[in-house]
Amino acid sequence: MNSACADDQHAETAHRLMRFFSEYGPLTVLGGAGISTDSGIPDYRDRNGNWKTAQPVQGPDFIRHRHVQQRYWARSLIGWQRFGHASPNRAHHALAALEQNGFIHHLITQNVDGLHQRAGSRAVTDLHGRLDRVICLACGQRSARDALQHKLAAANPAFLSYDAGSAPDGDALIEDAPFEEFTLIACDRCGGTLKPDVVFFGENVPAARVARAMQALSESAALLVVGSSLMVYSGLRFVRKAVAEGKPVAALTLGTTRADAELSLKLDAPCGPVLAQTAAELTGASRADLAV
Repeated sequence: MNSACADDQHAETAHRLMRFFSEYGPLTVLGGAGISTDSGIPDYRDRNGNWKTAQPVQGPDFIRHRHVQQRYWARSLIGWQRFGHASPNRAHHALAALEQNGFIHHLITQNVDGLHQRAGSRAVTDLHGRLDRVICLACGQRSARDALQHKLAAANPAFLSYDAGSAPDGDALIEDAPFEEFTLIACDRCGGTLKPDVVFFGENVPAARVARAMQALSESAALLVVGSSLMVYSGLRFVRKAVAEGKPVAALTLGTTRADAELSLKLDAPCGPVLAQTAAELTGASRADLAV
């Protein structure tokens, strides 16, 4: 498809999305990994909902096994150099503009990159936590991931020579390194095990966090899903809740979602250009303001 045809198609999709915002806004938005792919952060699944790579680290395995911790932090040492410098893209900026102009009530993000807040969104629930924070599993102290990066690098200089593609969890796709030689950094307060302050696969989202997000949804007339296949229940539950309350649900995402049969509006399109056009029309922002 040439660029002119693509622009025409995106314009039509944006027009349909504008009608949804105009009729039901301010909306609650549920965002997924597809929002951040234009920032260089890979997503987990293909158009059919299948894993693109091996399944990510499982939380119970990380907590129980030292070798899983070594593998994760070794890969994170390399991956953080890119993940930590990722910038918001036009999808993030468009969603922030829509919130600031009264079209979005709340944003529930399944991403852990903090890019929505950096773009200017304020009413945000980080459903799965934030990768720029680290938590001690023993005493609960939280600290900055950047500070840990310096300690990991100083303790493991040999690993800095590795280079690999980025993984969705903010680590790197390295499989053949001597992970058993990687030196872990312990909590500087109690000596406990450090973990990224995120909900890994196989873990539960804190109940209070889910409750806050559900409350935001209850205060909205409709739900918009952006960039998510909804293959995991932590996101799907919000669609089920909206449908149970008789609220329309729209989705702007590439490919299949687990909730296709329950959607009032399905827009199979890239979220960046469509959200940028939608926000420009609804808020009067210029395309330059919403550019990457």
